[in-house]
Amino acid sequence: MKTTVLFLCLLTVLGAPGRALAESCISTACHTQISGLKYRHAPVEGGECSTCHVQQGKEHPVKGGKTFKIAGGGKEICVGCHSGIAKQKVVHPPVNEGDCLSCHKPHGGSGRYLLDVGPDLGALCYSCHDQAPYTKKYVHGPVAEGTCLACHSPHDSANKFLLKDGMKELCLGCHEDFAKEMKMAKRVHSPVKDKPCTSCHDPHSGDYRYLLKEKMPDLCMGCHKDLDQRLKASKGTHKPVLEGKGCSNCHSTHFSKEKGLLIGEQKEVCLGCHGSDKVGNPALKNIAQELSGKKQQHGPIAKGRCDGCHDPHASNYGRLLTGAYPDGFYAAYRDGAYGLCLKCHDKNLLTFKETTMYTKFRNGDSNLHFVHVADRSKGRTCRTCHEIHASSGDALVATEGTRFGKWKVQTRFKKTATGGGCAPGCHKPYQYDRQKPIDYTAK
Repeated sequence: MKTTVLFLCLLTVLGAPGRALAESCISTACHTQISGLKYRHAPVEGGECSTCHVQQGKEHPVKGGKTFKIAGGGKEICVGCHSGIAKQKVVHPPVNEGDCLSCHKPHGGSGRYLLDVGPDLGALCYSCHDQAPYTKKYVHGPVAEGTCLACHSPHDSANKFLLKDGMKELCLGCHEDFAKEMKMAKRVHSPVKDKPCTSCHDPHSGDYRYLLKEKMPDLCMGCHKDLDQRLKASKGTHKPVLEGKGCSNCHSTHFSKEKGLLIGEQKEVCLGCHGSDKVGNPALKNIAQELSGKKQQHGPIAKGRCDGCHDPHASNYGRLLTGAYPDGFYAAYRDGAYGLCLKCHDKNLLTFKETTMYTKFRNGDSNLHFVHVADRSKGRTCRTCHEIHASSGDALVATEGTRFGKWKVQTRFKKTATGGGCAPGCHKPYQYDRQKPIDYTAK
């Protein structure tokens, strides 16, 4: 029986090349494993074994010897048909070295492209590439599925890292919704506009959410060095900067229609936390409730600018204020003590005992702001009479009273065309008039 099979093989080899040769090569008696391959190399499928194999002996098979050789060496045999490969700027090292068989099977494979893997190319690629950088806590979708060819060309490319397109174009090719919104955005973060996405993101896997190369806010501080120094030097830091999503709690990391890349209008962003009774422990003051229904809002708030008084990142002053402002009920005016208020309000409001121009709160030319605040023994802070954020009273005068320990001191302020009067719990009723000053010394 063996003699008959050998005779048939020799007869076919010596008799005729081409399909007849191939049919004999993968016959049930010889290279049977090739016929069982799901995806076969085109010459094999077409019966053209002699395209790659050259007979060099009259008899085949020969025990202990070889009667066929490969028709060429290295990659030459492959590029004879695949002439378009390895022509571009960046060439995959195995291709450049002619080691096509490090990835491809010469006759066929269980997967497409003469590979012995399916759509998940992980096992194949990791046979050369260290797997560790691709298997961190957060993995990019294509990497997780082993579809390396979604981004990379396997043979050669005009782009670094064998990318199929420019870095940004490649990313936006999948993130189409992002690309559309960014195109319409009023403001785009400069790294997004001028640098590749890999400036901030790892394209394969990372230890931080969104494939960030560093955790927030450390990643941002790599560019925003001035802010980094201020955060480190300040006594108080806004908690959202350091907690949760970090900078992206308030800022859009890519693009926005708002200044400072805020995720919304400034006041609305602030009230996202400071507009609830459920945020913080103890809970933050509900400023939204404090503003609701009030006739007047403090100038910066009316303009939607909480940062008129508060620094959104860090400060050396309490409540992240942008300047000095006394904490207590009593605090006599002195240079620098009211730095926050005097950034907008005229300093002369508190320095002139008598004036006819720096304030309307006066009895004739007697400056009643000076009387209330500059008293060295019991100067009262601005909040004694005024609300900080909003009020239903004129000039932000507190209509619901000011807290003095457990007691709320009512102002009972009433305004007139040329002055007004108040009857607070801290002193007897007084009237004042700018044009016809009241002489209390005569009473």
